[in-house]
Amino acid sequence: MSEQENVDKKLQEEIKNAFPYADVVDWNEVYQRIIYRYSTPHGLQHVKEEMEKLEDEGEIIVHHIKPYNNPVKMQSLNGFPKTIPTTRLWNHKSCGQCGHIPGYPTSVFWIMNKLEIDYMDEPHQTSCTGWNYHASGASNPVALAGVYVRNMWRAYEIDYFPLIHCGTSFGHYKEVRNMIILHKEVREKLRPIMRKLGMDIVIPEEVVHYSEWLYTMSKKAAQHKKYDLSNIKAAVHTPCHVYKLVPEDTIYDPEVWQGRRPAAPTGTVQNFGAKIVDYSTWWDCCGFGFRHILTEREFSRSFALFKKVIPAVEEAHADVFVTSDTGCVTTLDKSQWAGKAHGFNYNLPVLADAQFAAIAMGADPYKIAQIHWHATDVEGFLRKIGVPVDDYKEKFLQYLADLREGKAQPEYLYKPHRKIDFYLALPERVKWYKGESAQTVKSS
Repeated sequence: MSEQENVDKKLQEEIKNAFPYADVVDWNEVYQRIIYRYSTPHGLQHVKEEMEKLEDEGEIIVHHIKPYNNPVKMQSLNGFPKTIPTTRLWNHKSCGQCGHIPGYPTSVFWIMNKLEIDYMDEPHQTSCTGWNYHASGASNPVALAGVYVRNMWRAYEIDYFPLIHCGTSFGHYKEVRNMIILHKEVREKLRPIMRKLGMDIVIPEEVVHYSEWLYTMSKKAAQHKKYDLSNIKAAVHTPCHVYKLVPEDTIYDPEVWQGRRPAAPTGTVQNFGAKIVDYSTWWDCCGFGFRHILTEREFSRSFALFKKVIPAVEEAHADVFVTSDTGCVTTLDKSQWAGKAHGFNYNLPVLADAQFAAIAMGADPYKIAQIHWHATDVEGFLRKIGVPVDDYKEKFLQYLADLREGKAQPEYLYKPHRKIDFYLALPERVKWYKGESAQTVKSS
């Protein structure tokens, strides 16, 4: 046996000792150890009851989900229904998705186009300041509440219901919502600030993550499926900030892990026909965590590899890792190269559920899913489900060459600025906040 073979054998033994294989894992023990049932200190139902009281008293404005949002009732962790709007949606995009994984939001919009969803790609949105909140702790409650309400007002203004792309924004906004509702002193400091901006305190009836919307729509979306995923083993990581912050506001479904885990993104992958495979560290963070990705980056990289990627490969024999948040896709995907320097040559493709679904529905893997931004090799997964990768790549490279030479115009998911004029046309119900001088700008 060669020296390299001895090294490989030793490495495999160490991995097996660290991560027991699926056939020797006592899954019942794992479930009992990590299945949780807890809620916010005041309980979500109490928060919603208080929100209704404040609305009746004129303390806040509630942005209600309307019949023309085509709402669907889903079940939350504590058994209460959560209303998911499915159309006329205001998209609150993610800083990290747009900056590091651009195929993530484009896949969301592509799916919405395919399903003929009415949506707004907001041109005036700001960051949720989640980086400040989770990573530095330098902000304050009123500032956080102001950013939240300012963004929610923009959606209220045009009567499109907010759909939050970022898992951190989703969890952060739920916490801020609870804080505004339960603490009068925050509202008293917040209101004069918003009034100076010509706004008031607006709170959406529900805080909805795009993955919840995608799961709600996944059976309909799967009718457009172009490729067979029945031979694909998919491991799923559910983002911590989606289902561990105000956890009882996350949707569950008895069809997904018997209702023992969040419905999204697992249910979406399941409805597209892939085989869901389990692994013992499903509960663990991806390693991102906000603060330690900034201060202890090597910890994040090693945690992502040893606690998530290796168990998904060694225990579950996964073909693809699917998740539904910016930090999770980035960390699980871009940490694998670091392991290669130490002999850990794993290449598990990592995709957001929106990318996974869009590709299955026939989206261009380069123009839409933009897999070339990923550190891991996604092409092997694409070939396995029958995507003509070489044809797509050749056309994409030619498209780029034509753009550089001025022979082609950029392709858009929708007509550029098609809704900005509409956005500036304020409905009558909010004009009074702007004063008598407010003018409706007619769309050209």
